[in-house]
Amino acid sequence: MRPELSQLPTAQDLSEQILHHLTHTQGRGPEFATVFDWRLAVSYTIRDLIVTPWMAGHRASRDGKLKRVYYLSMEFLIGRILGDAIINLGLDAQMDQALATLGLDRTEILEDEPDAALGNGGLGRLAACFMESLSSLGVPAFGYGIRYEHGLFRQRFEGGQQVEAPEDWLNQPHPWEFVRVDYSYTVGFKGHVETVDGKSVWRPGESVIARAYDTPVIGWEGNWANTLRLWGAQPTNLFDLHRFNAGDYAAAAEPEALARTLSRVLYPDDTTESGKELRLKQEYFLTSAALQDIIRRFVAEHGEDLAHLPDKVAIQLNDTHPAIAGPELIRILMDEHGFGFTEALGLARRTLNYTNHTLLPEALERWSTWLMGHVLPRHLQIIEMIDAEHRATTGRPTHVSILQHDQVLMGELAFIMAGKVNGVSALHTDLVRSTVFSDLHKLHPDRIVNETNGVTPRRWLRMANPPLAKLLDQSIGTGWTGDLDQLKGLEAHADDPAFLHALRAAKRLNKVALSNGLLAGLGIKADPDAIFDVQVKRMHEYKRQLLNILEAIALWHRIHESPNGDWTPRLKIFGGKAAPGYWMAKSIIHLINDVAATINKDPVTAPYLQIAYPPNYNVSMAEHLIPAADLSEQISTAGKEASGTGNMKFTMNGALTIGTLDGANVEIREQVGPENFFLFGLTADEAATEKAKPGHARAAIEKSEDMKIALQLIAEGRFGRAEHYFSLLDRTWNDDPFLVASDFASYFACQRKVDAAYRDARDWDRMAALNIARSGFFSSDRTIRGYMADIWKVEAATL
Repeated sequence: MRPELSQLPTAQDLSEQILHHLTHTQGRGPEFATVFDWRLAVSYTIRDLIVTPWMAGHRASRDGKLKRVYYLSMEFLIGRILGDAIINLGLDAQMDQALATLGLDRTEILEDEPDAALGNGGLGRLAACFMESLSSLGVPAFGYGIRYEHGLFRQRFEGGQQVEAPEDWLNQPHPWEFVRVDYSYTVGFKGHVETVDGKSVWRPGESVIARAYDTPVIGWEGNWANTLRLWGAQPTNLFDLHRFNAGDYAAAAEPEALARTLSRVLYPDDTTESGKELRLKQEYFLTSAALQDIIRRFVAEHGEDLAHLPDKVAIQLNDTHPAIAGPELIRILMDEHGFGFTEALGLARRTLNYTNHTLLPEALERWSTWLMGHVLPRHLQIIEMIDAEHRATTGRPTHVSILQHDQVLMGELAFIMAGKVNGVSALHTDLVRSTVFSDLHKLHPDRIVNETNGVTPRRWLRMANPPLAKLLDQSIGTGWTGDLDQLKGLEAHADDPAFLHALRAAKRLNKVALSNGLLAGLGIKADPDAIFDVQVKRMHEYKRQLLNILEAIALWHRIHESPNGDWTPRLKIFGGKAAPGYWMAKSIIHLINDVAATINKDPVTAPYLQIAYPPNYNVSMAEHLIPAADLSEQISTAGKEASGTGNMKFTMNGALTIGTLDGANVEIREQVGPENFFLFGLTADEAATEKAKPGHARAAIEKSEDMKIALQLIAEGRFGRAEHYFSLLDRTWNDDPFLVASDFASYFACQRKVDAAYRDARDWDRMAALNIARSGFFSSDRTIRGYMADIWKVEAATL
């Protein structure tokens, strides 16, 4: 139960504690304090308030011997923490008053906090939303990840091209974490396996120490807090003094270099053998440290009998990155606790579960048997045993195997070792059953379940969109924050002119803020009355940012052909990073920036069309862009997007979706109504048929004069040097694996329907209101309840 308001700190209490931490933690007097000093003082003040429910939750879980959830993920894209914590503690008003008393600007304080560089895209943000919902629902849980020193990378543009630089978020104190030196585990690599007294013993040739860094994650109303435990790598031997004194300075530092490399960068480029080895080491480092910690806690709370492990532990593998958990848990049970292989396999399978996030073959990780045997020799032995057992017990076909063509298929390993395998949208789960894991599904027909993704409304609506949150509170009360289904109450207001006027005013406030802030910083003079048309996500060909920019070129040409036409002003906003080695995605980024440079300075079309591409898209930027968006671009090739979560955030913030029947778009359209969704393009089945046709790309382009013109303008060098895009043009004309050409005409026509709809303000606002009202299904609270019932078999705790 939430503490009574009288028990919450007053504004005076908060201001006193802020001053205390400014003086005694930061060592600064108010007259000398910078924004940085004040922000840390505020953060430590809020952290103090989180520690109480955090410790109470730990005690309740331990004393009640409760079953815990352990969420293993290579990414946790948590964003800024301070504002979210203030919201969840219910201290908005008190903190505003306290900061005003101290002469501080709330926005300046909150925006001084750097984004934690712990993720890339939807996978990591989903993990962060899940951690918040687990806390909001009072489910005992730990999240396990890596404390990346530099994260993915900081993106900037030079000459329109992406340039990567290291993130520097840890160059300053991280006030939310607690260093746990006592929770440190040795993680080994390489070496060899011996047989001692009839048992296999792995003798690692390298090792590092995994040190725990804990961040409390507070839930809604401050009742419960769980732990995000991130592992930082430390050298087993700090320094080889003998080598140093012998003059071999580089060799003396090798142990430290190995350790720092492991927790330095998210997703190192794995196009080289050394890159592949580092990636595999990172995944094992995370998984081994987490499993050692889980086993230690189980033994401390429940005793030495690990046969009961599945009764108290539910481990969720977020994609294939931690799939080595299956062999590692079997290794620990066999080699360290004396279980036989069959019993260890059964315990592991009853404990582990696997979330699949992709149907793309290249994204389902696979490692050469040589690399696996070189880095993790004992684990390769165990993988061979798992594969043989599965073959023997299922009579599987020879092509259904973990080991194929001298490779270890991590998707198959994760599936075979999981009690449950879940997809993340209804369509995606059906496709998992019928495509990527079709043979395994036939062997295990009850293993695959669906848990459609969701997002936390605390961050993505209440915190990110204060104008809309205020309107919702006034219209239907405040209960929607903890129960998003209450948004259904807005349907009664969808035909109320006063409400629709207030809804448009709230949206316009967000658009003006974006125009005067981020966009002005880019030199864009944005018209707040234009359509703000937003596509922000990881740069990938299947997400089809290329389709979006080609439509912009074709529209630009049409406006030039008829400058006095009835055009609806539009600002297209892109955001997202391309993997450093993904040259085609980087070519599309270059094209977007070159097209923007030409179009934005065109005096004929500038009143009707502009393009913005702010660099270094992250959670904090999303919190500004999504509330200001009128149109949400969800235009991936049907059958390729597992779910999406950005589509949900846009919907609950009142943006209308233009999209294909892909991922959770299907369920969004079902929830909000087909009449409130702009649908275009091929279905998944139609896309598969179209792709199989020889010459499908060229045939589609020949049928679309608009697309042909857009490609010709690029080839003529109207948007920078044409040779930059020869490969991109060739791929589009002759290959087009993601059917940009096949869907272009439908997409272009649908965008003109968007133009017409936006000109009818009342009808557009009514559609926006219904999108918000019907978005309750997409709360991550609903998703977590599904996991609790269908996969983890766990209940919420009570204090």
